[in-house]
Amino acid sequence: MIKIQCFTVNPIQENTYVVSDQTQEAVIIDCGAFWPEEHQAISNYLSSEGLRPTHLLCTHGHLDHCLGNVGIWKEYGLKPEVMADDEFLITKLDKQARELFGFELKDEIPPVGRFLADGDAISFGTHQLDVISTPGHTPGSCIFWCREEQTAFTGDTLFHLSIGRTDFERGSYQDMMKSMARLRDTLPPETTLYTGHGPKTLMSTELQANMYLR
Repeated sequence: MIKIQCFTVNPIQENTYVVSDQTQEAVIIDCGAFWPEEHQAISNYLSSEGLRPTHLLCTHGHLDHCLGNVGIWKEYGLKPEVMADDEFLITKLDKQARELFGFELKDEIPPVGRFLADGDAISFGTHQLDVISTPGHTPGSCIFWCREEQTAFTGDTLFHLSIGRTDFERGSYQDMMKSMARLRDTLPPETTLYTGHGPKTLMSTELQANMYLR
């Protein structure tokens, strides 16, 4: 069984997840920690639980989901793993900070450790996360699905009763609707969805009440 710890961080209230199992191996998903105390909280949790982080995963390359990558890289030596179509974003975090949020990043941007592709499998402990490409919010958006545990981490693709914005650079509403159709056909109703912002939800709830999945 996996254990999931959520940290809601940075001014945009982004959800960072630490996912672990009984082997004490863990993955960190969408580390958006901005303030030092946010990074410290994640570090303290990993230490107190005796966890060994093995992957730093990104559902997409937007800054609010990647602000903490540098801290994880420096402390644990993990480089971010992201879909190849979001290379233009994750390698330009300084540009995002400057043009979208009005501040300068002081630290070096960590290099990408691995470009993910649709259908890739990410292993940790005795579990596996399947990469499902879901372009729309960004061209390289994806979700991470642990089918054994009926759990998915949806980033800014699918929210409770909503979807991610498609009006950012290279976003596409048409692609988002194709991604919604794919998730509708792929994820079982009993799947718990851990979203990039806001509360977790159930796929069954979204199938019934989310207008974008009808």
